[in-house]
Amino acid sequence: MKIAVTGHLGTIGKPLVAALRAVGHEVVGIDIRHDVDGVRADVADYRQLEAALPRDVELVYHLAAEFGRHNGEDFYEQVWRTNATGTKNVLKLQKVRGFKLIFASSSEVYGERKDPVLHEDLALSPLLLTNDYAISKLVNEAQIQNAQKQWGAEVMTLRFFNAYGPGEFYHAYRSVVCLFTYRALKRLPYTVYEGYYRVFQHVTDLVGTLVRAADRFVPGLVANVAGTEYRSVRELHEMIYELVDVDMSQVTFLPEEKHNVVSKRPSIEVASSVLGHNPRTTLKDGLKDTINWMRETYP
Repeated sequence: MKIAVTGHLGTIGKPLVAALRAVGHEVVGIDIRHDVDGVRADVADYRQLEAALPRDVELVYHLAAEFGRHNGEDFYEQVWRTNATGTKNVLKLQKVRGFKLIFASSSEVYGERKDPVLHEDLALSPLLLTNDYAISKLVNEAQIQNAQKQWGAEVMTLRFFNAYGPGEFYHAYRSVVCLFTYRALKRLPYTVYEGYYRVFQHVTDLVGTLVRAADRFVPGLVANVAGTEYRSVRELHEMIYELVDVDMSQVTFLPEEKHNVVSKRPSIEVASSVLGHNPRTTLKDGLKDTINWMRETYP
């Protein structure tokens, strides 16, 4: 199959391209950054995206996005430009060229709610959301629904939950695993918020499911793609503490984080039955893998 991956230089995009090629697909990477193994284009610029996307492409993974709650607050202009305008551009090109689309959504679309388990059929509301990044991803899903109603867009929406692992380069807006690991290794300060719970999935488990999605594509499907270990953020910190010489004088424990939701515990039954999603990497093993990569990358 001829496939394009937007955001192909990202934490998920890079291993996804390699895995798709390993099973025989022809893959074109599209990213805002220059790279010898891809085409540079800003998805928020229709002309650039139109030129970068092959006319005979059969399937597009749309991963390109501005990521993160705090990033969405501090750099909201870019978040809206990339996430909303960029996704609209992809959908406009899909209408013209007729490719299938796998869209990378986010667990953030569920927002703050009392449901113990997050199922795909839960009603979504912007009133439940706590930050602009979350709102932008909900807007993306609304854009997709409109395209499906208006002209029958073939889109599969996958909601990612807390992917982590090697290849996630550190900056202040990255995932909690990346932030804690890097700062623990460098003996830098970080904050642990009490009473917050997440599931974590190693990037290799996520990528394996994304590769299978190419052959198991179901138009209109919405699926949570997540791990199975439900842990508190404090437990995550304690597991890192066991593996790294953490300077505990640099760790602050606080009860609440603005722009964040307390609990994310998803059902993954849809992804398991349709896409064969079967996360096998334990958080302990995944953290060892991530820490080793961090030590090599940031000696």
